[in-house]
Amino acid sequence: MVKEGWTGRYYEDFETGDLYRHRLGRTVTETDNTLFTMLTLNTNPIHFDEHLAAKMPFGKILVNSCFTLSLAVGLSVSDLSEHVMANLQWNDVKLPSPVFVGDTIYASSEILGKRESTSRKDVGIVTARTTGTNQRGETVISYERTFMVYKRGHDPRDTLER
Repeated sequence: MVKEGWTGRYYEDFETGDLYRHRLGRTVTETDNTLFTMLTLNTNPIHFDEHLAAKMPFGKILVNSCFTLSLAVGLSVSDLSEHVMANLQWNDVKLPSPVFVGDTIYASSEILGKRESTSRKDVGIVTARTTGTNQRGETVISYERTFMVYKRGHDPRDTLER
């Protein structure tokens, strides 16, 4: 017997006030930071020059903050984004503590609100606040994201032959 794996949440599954503690954590490696920094053409040497970084206020290489954002988003996908049509807005991005190579990042998301789309009947709009913390429990990132998510029975991926 074939059993379906987790397929994610649809618009109807979200309720304001719900809090999702995302299942996975991820330890940041030097390779992650260097590749992301070079891929995005971020030429600030604080992300890849150990000699310079040692002389800066944090005393070591900082993980690229856009990598931190991308990682926090990725950690939230299985709970929030499996049926997302599109991201609409990012607000209030905060980076209260630095991330260093070797830190393990965890994330949680709270649903701030949801509403019907006025332009599309097959999706709804959800806003969530995601918070990323390190292994010491320090908040390293928080942001609000508003996205369109399919209603049950309307995601084209659900009808793909596998």
